[in-house]
Amino acid sequence: QVQLVESGGGLVQPGGSLRLSCAASGFTLDYYDIGWFRQAPGKEREGVSCISSRNGNTYYRDSVKGRFTISRDNAKNTVFLQMNSLKPEDTAVYYCATRRPDGSMWYIPRTYRYWGQGTQVTVSS
Repeated sequence: QVQLVESGGGLVQPGGSLRLSCAASGFTLDYYDIGWFRQAPGKEREGVSCISSRNGNTYYRDSVKGRFTISRDNAKNTVFLQMNSLKPEDTAVYYCATRRPDGSMWYIPRTYRYWGQGTQVTVSS
């Protein structure tokens, strides 16, 4: 049974850091793309970052480039999202999701089949 469990969210002041974890079970991470998405109240779910299974390439939405880093620990079957210099506009529920590589754009939520339950990130003073 495929399962994704996010952790590491919380309340942090602007400029602070958090590291999100996405622990996978029921499948081997290195054969799948893993994406991080977020959804703020009243807004659509948006792609934040992705790590490709094929070549380990990483992708980021423009607003987080230089601040967020995605990485994968195959031994732990876990993907991480290191978030630095956090801003109030980063506040959202963050989800990890997985898909088999299909050549489509990484930031399209409907191309991902399995999703975690989400973890809340709140950036506020």
